[in-house]
Amino acid sequence: MKISKLLNKKYFSIVLILLIGLSVHAEDQPTDIWNIEKKKVEEESLEKKIENNTETKDIFESNVYNMQTQKKLSTIDLDENLETEESMIIGLYDPEDYDLDINMWSNSDGDQLKKLISKLNKMNLSQDAIEIVNISLLINAYLPKKNITEKEFLRLKSSWLIKNSNLKLIEDYLIQNQAINLHPELTRYIVDEYLSNTNIEKACEIFIKNTELLTNEYLSKFNIYCLIKNNKREEAQLILDLKKELGFKDEYFEKKINYLLEYTTKIDNSISEKSIFDFYLAHQTNPDFNFEPNDKTKKIIWKYLSSANLLDSFQEIDLSEIEKISTIEKAVHNKNYPEKDLFNLYKRFQFNFNQLLNAKDVYKSLPNIDGRALIYQKILLESEMVEKLKLLKILKTSFENDELGEAFDNELKAFLLQISPMDIPDNLTSFYYTNIKIEKKEDKKIKFNNDIIHQSKLINYFNGDYAKSKITKDTNNFLKKIKKNKKYFLSKKDIIFLESLKYDGVEISDKYVDLYKVDENEIPTDIQIMINNNESGLALLRIAEVIGQDKIERIDEDTIYFIITTLNKLNIDWVRNKILLKVLPLKV
Repeated sequence: MKISKLLNKKYFSIVLILLIGLSVHAEDQPTDIWNIEKKKVEEESLEKKIENNTETKDIFESNVYNMQTQKKLSTIDLDENLETEESMIIGLYDPEDYDLDINMWSNSDGDQLKKLISKLNKMNLSQDAIEIVNISLLINAYLPKKNITEKEFLRLKSSWLIKNSNLKLIEDYLIQNQAINLHPELTRYIVDEYLSNTNIEKACEIFIKNTELLTNEYLSKFNIYCLIKNNKREEAQLILDLKKELGFKDEYFEKKINYLLEYTTKIDNSISEKSIFDFYLAHQTNPDFNFEPNDKTKKIIWKYLSSANLLDSFQEIDLSEIEKISTIEKAVHNKNYPEKDLFNLYKRFQFNFNQLLNAKDVYKSLPNIDGRALIYQKILLESEMVEKLKLLKILKTSFENDELGEAFDNELKAFLLQISPMDIPDNLTSFYYTNIKIEKKEDKKIKFNNDIIHQSKLINYFNGDYAKSKITKDTNNFLKKIKKNKKYFLSKKDIIFLESLKYDGVEISDKYVDLYKVDENEIPTDIQIMINNNESGLALLRIAEVIGQDKIERIDEDTIYFIITTLNKLNIDWVRNKILLKVLPLKV
């Protein structure tokens, strides 16, 4: 396809701007491809194709000659640690909305930050802890000035966002900051996730909203596909031709794109598993697409096959294909194949009456897959609850022995929910409660106990429902009542409540100062150092580490005390109030 057919005033000015970013190879390509001799060749080649367009020629020449300069201006060299006072600010939340500061990282050591994030990425954090880390890392703030580069700081954010896989949060972060070039790995992650779920519209939406120049080759190729998908074929072809003039070569990609552009009707049957995008292109360009996954197939491709309904139906699978059934079991274990389809497959196995009658003994002499199918069918036939429970345990153990424990998860839970806890014998109680995974509904209504200060209506202060003058008066009146009541003992949560009020400037009468004592030594030494250095960002991450996988309301009072004291000293009231409203009331 000759480029001269596509160069017109409407598209050329747009593409010349895009050219700067879209024609650049991935970040790890050698920079000597931009040498002057090559640029002269490129210029001469393209000049011949636009010689009839005098209006755009000067613009073109300027862009080609200055491409390296423009590249440097339009992207940030993340390998350098900037020494200037001003540094980039990449975030999602306004610091003032969370009682934080734009300099919350300025006094922190990058090495300490990297170690802490590494620990957090290895932990299975609770939602409470995740929320605190999100706030810490996504606040609009300057990065630490010591032992960390901007590239490293952004990579920490990427690794965290990828680990937690909140696609909406990632999309908002990338678009709001126009940070696709700064976060190519993060952008590729969200694109691949949407692709694996066959949500091509959401994947392309990242680029529709984007206004910056693309420099990552994988993302620029996907952007070309999105232009075609959105009926912008001339623009897509023009960008591809310009990239090819500058040395881009990808035979697989070009064959698929030429088919989509209808420049050829010949179907390329090749299937690449190098990336989910390559695999997706193979599917989209072959009406007779067929692919049979195996043990080496990547998880993300399994996910796409399932989302696109490309996996064989259980009704079509030959029961003699043991290897194929084994692959399906592994896929179910990895959550890449519907669990219900595996057990529907088990139903198709043929057993005689005696085998079903003596299933608990017969299964041991059968191959593992056949044995699991036999036990499953016996479970379906069994009416006595205790016997059914024993069979469920046998089946679960069989899966676990073959390292396929997660393949019998939802189905097991469904069976267990049919059994009353009152019918569980003592020797099966542990098995029952380990696997049933009952999800408790939390009561979201706050209940008050006006006989206890930290459970009284005074806690509405942390909702913003109390004027300072009124909270001062009501708190002192409550303390007056407490002092008269010799049986009332101020608990740790009472002290947490009162100390938080004092840090907010609520005046507690001197008459009540002897009601309790504050132990300043309860704060861990490293956190105290963070407080002294005003390292709000690091302190929040350490608090998230302390919370770990626990819900905040389940943490012991001593730990809550030093967490709240830390937040009080750093004046991070927004996070503090959220925690207090979870741990102080009877129920939330």
